[in-house]
Amino acid sequence: MEAGPRDTTHSRPEPLTADGPAQDAGDGLEQPAEPPQEVEVELRPQRRLRLWQLAPIVGLAAMGSLMFAFPLAFGTGDGGAVIAMLGLLISFCAAGWGMMAARRVGHTWPGLPARGSGGRPDWRVVLAYAVVVAALVVLAVWRVDRLR
Repeated sequence: MEAGPRDTTHSRPEPLTADGPAQDAGDGLEQPAEPPQEVEVELRPQRRLRLWQLAPIVGLAAMGSLMFAFPLAFGTGDGGAVIAMLGLLISFCAAGWGMMAARRVGHTWPGLPARGSGGRPDWRVVLAYAVVVAALVVLAVWRVDRLR
């Protein structure tokens, strides 16, 4: 005899009464008036950023932006430019970390296709993002250079 799946195609035995098989008992199971409704439940949790993911990113960004802003605002001598550039670097690191975390949970930049969709980004949108980032970097470096 081979091991295999159970054969469940055979019918159920008829229920017995005191004087033999029941004539009007049917199959012995109560049939519901309507079939039960199927409920779809997502087993995976929603993909969103949690507090433990956001807290270090926000803290690093706040620290970097303060390190960038205070030497520029108050002009603390020769070391101010170095501290400001370090703050700018920390801010950019926090921004990159935040973008990677957002991408991991499925968020995308406006105008760009979703990850894994197979769509190609429009070159005008990519060019616009590149121009904005380049302008921000040039303005930040220019402002720090004016401290010297």
